[in-house]
Amino acid sequence: MRAAFIQGEPEPIQTIHDVSIPSDYGTLPGRLYHPSTTERLPLILFFHGGGWTVNDLDTHDRLCTLLAKKSHSTLLAVDYRRAPEHKYPAALEDAWTSLQWAAKNQESLYADTSKIAVAGDSSGGTLAAALALMARDRGGPSLTQQILICPVTDYLEPATGSYRDRATGYSLNLPFMQWSWRNYLPADWSRDDGYLFPLRAEDLHGLPTALVITAEFDPLRDEGAAYAQRLKEEGVPTDHWHYDDQMHGFAMQTRTIDRAQQAVHDVATHIASHFSD
Repeated sequence: MRAAFIQGEPEPIQTIHDVSIPSDYGTLPGRLYHPSTTERLPLILFFHGGGWTVNDLDTHDRLCTLLAKKSHSTLLAVDYRRAPEHKYPAALEDAWTSLQWAAKNQESLYADTSKIAVAGDSSGGTLAAALALMARDRGGPSLTQQILICPVTDYLEPATGSYRDRATGYSLNLPFMQWSWRNYLPADWSRDDGYLFPLRAEDLHGLPTALVITAEFDPLRDEGAAYAQRLKEEGVPTDHWHYDDQMHGFAMQTRTIDRAQQAVHDVATHIASHFSD
């Protein structure tokens, strides 16, 4: 996975450095991206995908740099504990810890933490969605928006149409998702746990503005679309962008796919516009 995603020279940005986020389980690695040395900018808290098992700060370095630069925001990428050594809810606990820490450390992050977005791709999108639910349920920190790029929002059974139609042959397949869930799920888990399966959350009212991205050739397509629809139905201002010629993970391929490059630019513009509201 690292060989597939870490290619070419890093994307330049004004400031980038690693940080350590204290937690009850030791320090969490993070990486801070800042496109300016003179401005205190809104904050994006980003969680990488990889089935809660693979990938890290390096695999998503280019995507994070592009999002920070093009949205003119500070971005903090968090490297949460991963399965199978650390099963659910470890990654979500780390996401919650990182959000609380970031909200209290605007000086060291040189960020405006009155404006915070949570974002992630794939399983990282799941963490972002669950974190938005958790922040609402626990009374803050307040979030401005959530950016969910091809998120996992439900279990893989019963199979949706996209799981049946796109189970094999593309960048994400059914065997990988089966492996990821085996790694991530603890012995005792509930299908009704909205932090584990955001689509199954009892109530989505009061969540921050959402952008949900889905791709046609992605087993997760239908559950992402269903989550966007539920958000809309429950009064959450939501944009759903569907890319009918792309597959899962295309946002990571900005060096080789023109539409991916444009999509990341559009996402960053969307983030900036909602921070300025």
